Amino acid sequence: MADSAESAAVPIISTSTSTSIANVAASPAEDEAIPVQRKSSSPVTDPGTSPGQAAPINSAHEQSEQEDSDDDSALGAGSILSETTSLADEITQYRYEHNRRYHAYKDGEYWGPNDDKQNNQLDIAHHLYLLTLEGRLHLAPIGDNPQNVLDVGTGTGIWAIDFADQYPSAQVIGFDLSPIQPMWVAPNVRFEINDACDPDWGYKKNSFDFIHVRAMYGSVADWPAFYRQALAHLAPGGWFQQIEMSVVPTSDDGTVTEGSIFDMWGKISLEAGDKFGKDLRIHEQIKGYLDDAGFEEVVEKVYKWPIGPWDEDIHMKQIGLWNQLHWEEGIEGWSLALLTRVLGWSYTEVQAYLGKMRTGIRDRKVHAYHIINVVYGRKPIPS
Repeated sequence: MADSAESAAVPIISTSTSTSIANVAASPAEDEAIPVQRKSSSPVTDPGTSPGQAAPINSAHEQSEQEDSDDDSALGAGSILSETTSLADEITQYRYEHNRRYHAYKDGEYWGPNDDKQNNQLDIAHHLYLLTLEGRLHLAPIGDNPQNVLDVGTGTGIWAIDFADQYPSAQVIGFDLSPIQPMWVAPNVRFEINDACDPDWGYKKNSFDFIHVRAMYGSVADWPAFYRQALAHLAPGGWFQQIEMSVVPTSDDGTVTEGSIFDMWGKISLEAGDKFGKDLRIHEQIKGYLDDAGFEEVVEKVYKWPIGPWDEDIHMKQIGLWNQLHWEEGIEGWSLALLTRVLGWSYTEVQAYLGKMRTGIRDRKVHAYHIINVVYGRKPIPS
């Protein structure tokens, strides 16, 4: 990478020719860490003032409630209010551990914090994905008029908000374990609390034109079941897309050596994920799982993300600079719960380890990078 003249944003594996980057922010100055603000390009609109908007998709549970409303009339309003209040309390009774905040709903099912520091990392990652995909929110050929869209593991909701703004025709649902999304959004996007590992996501089957998944590594124990769910919820001809990163840094020039801090990071991360019961290798397994689940026209593209601005190519240098910030902001949240809860490390041991990682991340003599996989496929249309 550092010694080659690769063209900008060229995937390692690609079925199309890359084009110029559009509508992305300039890179930060190399010696400055620029905070990323929570972004919404969608207008803040009062749903009540938009009579022309299509009705949002109802979940299967909501539809059942509407269809069975006569049967449910015996339930008093007080009972419903009590249940709603109880659920709200459960969702927001966060776990605080080692000065970080974690989700409360299904406590312990996911290892990442949901506090401002980690949410900032998620928004930095969103910018990196836009840089990588040349300003595009997706590669799947979904057409110009998608109607029903699902964002699984929506995080801060930034992708769903941007997508809803770009496609006013779409009704976008984003769901996550944590209610960390903005409260005021455009009328064609809404956020829900849900678990991607549930045996039924609760939405109407054969209803979504596009299902989007991103950065769910280490979140799902049964990936084949997850992809069966996705296929079942897609409308015939609908598209699924997933983007995942490798947690194992490597190099092309031998500067990531056996026993180095980057080598240790990869091995320790994979061990922790295996013991947690949720594999961190999903980036390299998506295509096979989609094929097995019954998707068609499955396409995989693989990209490199340098860790630090060491690459000579100007575009890759920009990605590397943002990715350095991404790692520096993310590594504590990526590792703290897994190393302490799963591998039994002390907080002090984790911090010493992270100090070595930060030194490695900033060492420009080490030309580390990791892989990003973008995979999409279509639900077949019955003949």
